[in-house]
Amino acid sequence: MDPRLQRRVQRYGWDKAAAHYETYWRRQLEPVQSQLLRQTSAQRGESVLDVACGTGLVTFPVAEQVGSTGSVLGVDLSEGMIAGARTIAEKRGIANARFERMDAELLALEDATFDAALCALGLMYVPDPRRALAEMHRVVKPGGRVVASVWGRRVNCGWAEIFSIVDARVSSEVCPMFFQLGNGTALQDEFAAVGFTHITTERISAQLRYATADDACGAAFDGGPVALAASRFDDIVRAQVREEYLASIDAYRDGTGFAIPGEFVLVSGHRA
Repeated sequence: MDPRLQRRVQRYGWDKAAAHYETYWRRQLEPVQSQLLRQTSAQRGESVLDVACGTGLVTFPVAEQVGSTGSVLGVDLSEGMIAGARTIAEKRGIANARFERMDAELLALEDATFDAALCALGLMYVPDPRRALAEMHRVVKPGGRVVASVWGRRVNCGWAEIFSIVDARVSSEVCPMFFQLGNGTALQDEFAAVGFTHITTERISAQLRYATADDACGAAFDGGPVALAASRFDDIVRAQVREEYLASIDAYRDGTGFAIPGEFVLVSGHRA
């Protein structure tokens, strides 16, 4: 895919998803987000960058960790996500976190500015993940740390049929290599390629729990990566894709809801 087109798809797709993201993904992503926060190990007084911050699921816990003497900058390509994060920060009275719309591959930030940088489940959507990692490497101070998480292997993510179901009706144009960074040592290799040292890798399995079929479908079609494509469906097509998606996750029924398997890869490294 043309990188410019991919960036537009991501920007406007996540604008569509922004209003639903917290509802359908906050609790489901907690296991990997918590481990990412532990790996980042933000300390009081530090300056931290959160790339592809979304609505701040990770940004706000980091802001609490660094305290009033520290600061967090959350950046995202989606203006909808940034607007949502700013609203949450204002409602909660969080003064040490700010948010800016910014491309992960071209961070408008000075070199060696941050003590740490992180990217929670954002690199799958970037046309050139290595370039984004190189930018994070550039903006952290010598000795600074970077932590990133991505979805794992497709075979271990029970919701993955959503892409083929949607693409059979309308091209989702979501990153065709969505699961590539979750295979083998792919993400670890990207960290090494841009010069990180002391690299560690962890693979995490989790269950994405949804209380009802409506919640499972809301996460898949309204709050996730195919939101832009799904917004083009009429009522008939939407009913068809809903039925097919529910059939694809039927094996994971848990009472009236679902416990859908998911896998994540988490990699950390230091700037020498």
